[in-house]
Amino acid sequence: MSLISSFRRIIGGLLLSCMLSTAATAAPSIAKTYGYFSIGGRTAEDLDRELGRRGPMTNATGHRHPGATEIKFGGEVTYVERGGQCSVGEAKVTLRTHLILPRWNNRRRAEKDLRFIWDTLSADIKRHEERHAEIARSYARTLERDLLNLKPTGTCENLEKKVGSTTKRVLEAHDRDQLRFDKVESKNFDNRMMRLLKYRLEQQGG
Repeated sequence: MSLISSFRRIIGGLLLSCMLSTAATAAPSIAKTYGYFSIGGRTAEDLDRELGRRGPMTNATGHRHPGATEIKFGGEVTYVERGGQCSVGEAKVTLRTHLILPRWNNRRRAEKDLRFIWDTLSADIKRHEERHAEIARSYARTLERDLLNLKPTGTCENLEKKVGSTTKRVLEAHDRDQLRFDKVESKNFDNRMMRLLKYRLEQQGG
């Protein structure tokens, strides 16, 4: 159990890229993909060093992390002029998330206790990054809904400004929620790992 301390590090990170343009339809278009980076090592210290050296670099922190989620928002909005008013015709938000996770090459040749800790840790890294993707999906739906609900204005120029400010507001809220999640996860890391290890031991009858 003492090996846990060797893994003390902020789990996950966020590589965030957001854009929204203008022309399109309903219900966000969402896609999720996975990528992996390989690490070596046969001790807890090796793994900690490998994660710090090979893990993805994030713009938010300027550091490498055991995992990361790249998030890219996009979209199109069309405008309709009728009766001296301009309204949103269609709005389509797109979201692409790419989860980057570690893969330990030497797992089969490592000691049983270290494999057990690694399996627990890597599962938690994946859960963490999946949650980042879930948060982004929630905000993609919120953004599309808010754009479709914008009230008509006198000119499309004014409505376009509302689209821009709405997009800015929702994406800034998204960024705050992602950072808040990372802070909570980091603060609770040690206790969470102890609970997970204890639970997995009980499941195995250890």
